[in-house]
Amino acid sequence: MKIVVTGGAGFIGSHIADACIAAGHEVVILDDLSRGDRRNLHPKARFYEIDINDPDVKQIFQDERPDVLNHHAAQISVSDSVRDPMRDAQVNILGTLNLLGAAAAAGTSKVIFASTGGAMYGEIADAPADEESPRFPISPYAVSKISAEFYLGYYRRQHGLHYTTLRYANVYGPRQSPHGEAGAVAIFSTMTLSGRAPRLFAARQVGDAGGIRDYVYVGDVVRANLIALEQGDDDVFNIATATETATADLYRMVARAVEFHDPPEFAPPRPGDLLRSVISSRKAERILDWRPETSLQEGVRKTAEYFRQQSGK
Repeated sequence: MKIVVTGGAGFIGSHIADACIAAGHEVVILDDLSRGDRRNLHPKARFYEIDINDPDVKQIFQDERPDVLNHHAAQISVSDSVRDPMRDAQVNILGTLNLLGAAAAAGTSKVIFASTGGAMYGEIADAPADEESPRFPISPYAVSKISAEFYLGYYRRQHGLHYTTLRYANVYGPRQSPHGEAGAVAIFSTMTLSGRAPRLFAARQVGDAGGIRDYVYVGDVVRANLIALEQGDDDVFNIATATETATADLYRMVARAVEFHDPPEFAPPRPGDLLRSVISSRKAERILDWRPETSLQEGVRKTAEYFRQQSGK
């Protein structure tokens, strides 16, 4: 089948594009390269450098007539969404609407949408959140992702455009950008490999262990996207590990992997950050036969090795 991957030069999207091509599919990538990297583009993919808000997106869909839209282009920074909610909505809501309209007009049969499990459910006090848990977004980023999910439902009802929504926990792995606040494993790896101690943002007060997160390896996320090509129509699934990891523990894991021994720099909490975010993937296990296969220790090792190779050390 022919698949349009938005954000296909970025971290997750480029891995998905590679895997789709390896599986024999035809891939078209849309990316404005604001965060993506040309070096991530698969040579067999057809590439359009374009913003997802550009009206010309509709013509691309008319020309390409894709079977599936895999939508990973997004504004992904929680703190940036707090600073500029309008920009966040422009990309994550209006950009998504532009794509859905183009897909529906071109006869695309399905959308795979990258949503957020980390921010969707707000503060999670005890058990991992599942897909039926109440949604309490505390950032414009989370609000924009919820809005996009509702629009997917609208396009299904009014235009027959099927969808599968994948709500990710904190995704990490090779190719993740170490710039900005997202991507703790990438940030910790690149800084420690350069001999610098990274900042560890507090959960409540400077010096604590930081927030609790659920880290899922990008290779496992890619498998979920491949499964969603054929399964999970008109449904939503958490893609996660349900394993709690404090930021300080994650830092120690990365530091061991790169043999760095200095303590981190402790910093205050960031606006919009959650204290605890852990989500359940039992529904994906039951319906999609998907489960995480990469342990955090192994994933961190692979990611640190990637950044070591990138640094030439």
